[in-house]
Amino acid sequence: MINESMITRTIIEKAAKDWVNLSEIDVAVVGAGPSGLTAAAYLAKAGLRTVVFERRLSFGGGIGGGGMLFHKIVVQSPAEEILREAGCPLEKVGEGLFATDSSTAIAKLANSAIDAGAKIILGVTVDDVIFRDETQPKIVGVVLQWTAVIMAGIHVDPLGVKAKAVVDCTGHDAEVLSVASRKIPELNLSIRGEKSMWASEAEKLTVEKTGEVCPGLYAAGMAAAALHNTPRMGPIFGGMLLSGKKVAQLIVEKLRK
Repeated sequence: MINESMITRTIIEKAAKDWVNLSEIDVAVVGAGPSGLTAAAYLAKAGLRTVVFERRLSFGGGIGGGGMLFHKIVVQSPAEEILREAGCPLEKVGEGLFATDSSTAIAKLANSAIDAGAKIILGVTVDDVIFRDETQPKIVGVVLQWTAVIMAGIHVDPLGVKAKAVVDCTGHDAEVLSVASRKIPELNLSIRGEKSMWASEAEKLTVEKTGEVCPGLYAAGMAAAALHNTPRMGPIFGGMLLSGKKVAQLIVEKLRK
């Protein structure tokens, strides 16, 4: 028999246990778009305790809209191997170019991250970072608030989660980098935003510019483009996937030293 109080107790007890366990983690990935989900999958596969915080109640980021709401996206070689590894069917459409359904790519990437052991928490906004400046400026975690609280415009104090690495995968707005730039001037961060569309250059430069911004803080995907003022690429997502894989590799190498 369904018991309403049992439903309530189960949800609160299980969620509270999760939150206690994730109060101190290895990697906080901010944003459940293509680069964030890819990074989370590779980080978790490497054995790092990884949590993805997404401000919306869904994942996929820019993938979901396809190209101007047409339900297809394009990826190029070698990035298509990331989707193949996740079990996503692909159709070859040109030399080194592949197409797939946007919804399929979202589902497969999210499933890959979850199956690897990453946790995805929806409806949570990273409102600030945890900062230390004992010997050198360093980011050591994120400050979280329910997205609904922020939208309501009411004052509720946030909670902090400690992390050995924080990855900004929030896309064009570069939300974590923007907070760090505004609140920690000694980091000398300048978020100029991305340039106009140039797909081939954007795909290349997004991956090249992916990396550590300051100790503990990394930028991937369009957040890296916004930081370094490189072009946008539109609905081709190979650079996003490769950026997520690269940032995961950098973090694994750094944390295992």
